[in-house]
Amino acid sequence: MTQPHTKTSSTQAKTNTPWFFLTTVILAVVLGYSIYSLPIYPGAKGSKRDVMASGAASLTAVEDGSFQETTVSTKPKPTDAPEGMVWIPGGEFSMGSDTACESLCSISGVTLDAVPIHRVAVDGFWMDATEVTNEQFTAFVDATGYVTVAEQMPTAEEFPGAPPENLVAGSTIFAPTIGPVELDNYFQWWSYVHGANWLHPEGPGSSTQGREKYPVVHMAYEDAVAYANWAGKRLPTEAEWEFAARGGAAGKLYAWGDELTVDGKFQANIYQGKFPEKDGDAGLDGFKGISPVAQYAPNGFGIYDTAGNVWEIVSDWYQPDYYARLASQGGVSKNPQGPDSSFDPAEPTEKKRVHRGGSFLCTDKYCTRYMVGTRGKGEHRTASNHVGFRCVKEAADPAR
Repeated sequence: MTQPHTKTSSTQAKTNTPWFFLTTVILAVVLGYSIYSLPIYPGAKGSKRDVMASGAASLTAVEDGSFQETTVSTKPKPTDAPEGMVWIPGGEFSMGSDTACESLCSISGVTLDAVPIHRVAVDGFWMDATEVTNEQFTAFVDATGYVTVAEQMPTAEEFPGAPPENLVAGSTIFAPTIGPVELDNYFQWWSYVHGANWLHPEGPGSSTQGREKYPVVHMAYEDAVAYANWAGKRLPTEAEWEFAARGGAAGKLYAWGDELTVDGKFQANIYQGKFPEKDGDAGLDGFKGISPVAQYAPNGFGIYDTAGNVWEIVSDWYQPDYYARLASQGGVSKNPQGPDSSFDPAEPTEKKRVHRGGSFLCTDKYCTRYMVGTRGKGEHRTASNHVGFRCVKEAADPAR
């Protein structure tokens, strides 16, 4: 069983570092996109009254809709299978979630931006069977010399008013608390750590040695795009991601069915226990903290890890009412690409991309976004130690 990694450097960063000012500013940006554990609108507790006050009234005015049968394309599978990728045949399905899922999380709001259920059709495509691993990202960096956003020194233009000595490269790391805390202040368990990046996932002193098959983390959107371009691939759209994650099934809560466990066994790397306390993860799923890829059974299409372990960046800009606008058009949305721009009423000045799937930190006490129809969001130039990605590739025959 994997043991949790030491968070000493993270704890020190919270209290002793000279870059406290920048830490606060960056955490406000990074954690303002909720680290996927807070209600969609921080402080709103998911109530209709408060969500409407936040500027997202349209979210409360739509019906949940209902799930209909998934139709999977029967066109022949292409023969040019790229290494490590699985053919997703395309088809038509019901996308999104319903508010009945709210009861599965102690904090409400996890489905407000994932309603209503609406019909979507996607063409066939190849998809990475797993998230991109440290081993794969290393090959990319060795070939190109690429430097990730987390490895770059922040600029005064990005953080006006920050003292020059506080502009240090780093990323955000989960830093568990010593004991129980109220779950209303995420600053208590996240730290911006100087020197944290994909090569040093838990900060200085940590490395990816022996973790070649773990998903690469501390990825910003542009890092994922750069890798995808180099590999001759692209990021999936949100619709492609959900169609693939559902594995041909219709209306299931999880990628594997409607029950969190199967024969008493967890099907994904998520958090069980006392969140966000040190040693609070009971590891009932076999892991405490992040795990290697493909440690659980694949879904119906042969895709691994579409729930838990690490969040996956997709190509769509984030807007909380996008599903409602698609549904209002009626009929079936064909290959939707997401909105043209980002808008989050909670942070209207921040540009955010959609993230999907949840992470090893998702828990029924605070975040159940490992449910296949729910959504996450992330400021496009921020990173953390529970965000990665996977890629897709067009079929050689565009008619597919």
